Amino acid sequence: MEFIDNIRNTLKDDLKAEIENGSKLSIAAACFTIYAYQELKEELDSIDQMRFIFTSPTFTNDKIDRTPKERREYFIPKLNRENSVYGTDFEVKLRNNLSQKAIARECAEWIKRKAVFKSNITDEEIPGSITVDSSSYSPIKEFSTVSLGCEQGNQMFTQIIKTTEVENSKKFINDFNDVWNNPKKLQDVTEEVINSISTAYKENSPEFIYYITLYNIFNEFLDDISEDTLPNEAVGFKESEVWNKLYNFQKDAALAIINKLEKYNGCILADSVGLGKTFTALAVIKYYEARNKSVLVLCPKKLGENWNTYCDNYVNNILYKDRLHYKVLYHTDLSRTSGDSNGTNLARLRWDTYDLVVIDESHNFRNGGKLSGEDNEKENRYLRLLNHVIRKGVKTKVLMLSATPVNNRFNDLKNQLQLAYEGEPELINDKLNTKRSIDEIFRLAQVSFTAWSKLPAEARTTNRLLKMLDNDFFELLDAVTIARSRKHIEKYYDMADIGTFPTRLKPVSVSPDLTDLNNAINYNEIFEQLSELNLYIYNPTKFILESKMEKYAELYEDNKVNVGFTQVNREKGIRRLTAINLMKRLES
Repeated sequence: MEFIDNIRNTLKDDLKAEIENGSKLSIAAACFTIYAYQELKEELDSIDQMRFIFTSPTFTNDKIDRTPKERREYFIPKLNRENSVYGTDFEVKLRNNLSQKAIARECAEWIKRKAVFKSNITDEEIPGSITVDSSSYSPIKEFSTVSLGCEQGNQMFTQIIKTTEVENSKKFINDFNDVWNNPKKLQDVTEEVINSISTAYKENSPEFIYYITLYNIFNEFLDDISEDTLPNEAVGFKESEVWNKLYNFQKDAALAIINKLEKYNGCILADSVGLGKTFTALAVIKYYEARNKSVLVLCPKKLGENWNTYCDNYVNNILYKDRLHYKVLYHTDLSRTSGDSNGTNLARLRWDTYDLVVIDESHNFRNGGKLSGEDNEKENRYLRLLNHVIRKGVKTKVLMLSATPVNNRFNDLKNQLQLAYEGEPELINDKLNTKRSIDEIFRLAQVSFTAWSKLPAEARTTNRLLKMLDNDFFELLDAVTIARSRKHIEKYYDMADIGTFPTRLKPVSVSPDLTDLNNAINYNEIFEQLSELNLYIYNPTKFILESKMEKYAELYEDNKVNVGFTQVNREKGIRRLTAINLMKRLES
């Protein structure tokens, strides 16, 4: 028994010594790369046959493209295991040598003559190993230049055991044969491997190069898209009144919101003021109502009439043909258990039956609540929404509208997002394309923000903060928020249909005179006279005997905290403030 560490002795050198003319090679590994073939090309050309087992489902029926071979011009492998034939993440240097085409051609021809590939089609694990005649090597993760010891991977150390005992080698071969000959466990994928490798040396058209470039730029976004999360256009929501009144940027937002609601169960629409968040939300509401979903709108009372207009039969309802029928209640209603609100008897209301909750001005819920529910304190609005609307009853999706979802801390945003995943991080962590959990992402973001806020003013720039924030934070924002400014719309959308945004005028300070009469009293003179008033009700120290002043100073003045700010000073400040308030009353 020997040990191979890929430092003092490498697997590549050992295989070169073991492989002879006519050798039989049996390999079980997670992937096969053409660069590993290149490193052992001379030896592999001399073998009798190589049998290769992909230890996980690779190139199998449910993975490969079933387009006929003659129509596979634009075939693009989708999974990392399939892509690895062109090189793993640690073989970038080899790929950059631009020799892939020649190596792939030679490898494909060699496979046709010497190799058979099969793939595991079960959920069972197959140990990785290499057997050359009577010598066996294990464990083997992948057949790549990293495993061969030619390139540095991400393992701290490598320890491959080589055994040359006949009995042990027979055990490896017997186990390999048992699996190899079982059609219920393996599927022949030789042709699929050859076809995949062949794409690397085809004479590709410029059109293909364009498509492959687009794919590699956007493949991470494509992974997030599935038929389960895309809007179902069959419900006809694109023929609705509200949809046809949207601008293109609003339509894009509505479709993105639906996608995020379906995948993450929640979304924050944080477009700037004036970009029509309400109409975008109405389009989303129409989509879910077209799917027979019940919708609840929670808004401040001052906005209630605005939302009521679009679901009531009013003459000023421009969307009356859509027959929207969502329920409108106010934020404050979450604290009530009785009484009527907007035509609803709160004592009889079933809060847990809404499939979609739209929260206008969701920043009102930024302070959150105690999520444990272990105490008997009265639930605040946040907890009542979470416990009685979202957690109970049907699975509820949450759309939040706010131009200012963050006030001065990232927890403002976190508390709102918690409504989408019911305050249970595990419900969203597995869906995010991030290295860290959502709690850790926000913790690190707040640490970065706190450090940034302590920098000198000249160093406290937006770009500096963006560089300090972790990439996972931006991945999270992309996943569950939509936030665009007017500049964004002007840059990325055709403004011909939208028109120009109004120009914001600078505020004009006006200081009118008190009167246009000559020789009349002015503001300064009035203030001077008001300041002369004794206002003894705000000046109690005037009534204290001089001999008692020191005693009262000890009782009511904390010289350690309020150095120089005595009771007398306080009273002077109050009298001055009172004079100013009297001035304001005169003006009104």
